Amino acid sequence: MTYIDRSATFRSFAPKTLRASLFTRLAVWRSRRQLAKLDAYALEDIGITAEEARREANLTVWDVPANWTQK
Repeated sequence: MTYIDRSATFRSFAPKTLRASLFTRLAVWRSRRQLAKLDAYALEDIGITAEEARREANLTVWDVPANWTQK
């Protein structure tokens, strides 16, 4: 019986761009979670309103500018 290492096979089919995209999405998710936690003073400091912050924080991780995902 031959043993096939499926994890190595999967890695060969997972392009670096897929991994990069997943890491970008994770960073976006984390960033938006942090944005949602900012108080009024911090929001004023970065120049956005509470409504803009709420709207951005509620976007999905797939809803990002195209230049964030292109190489």
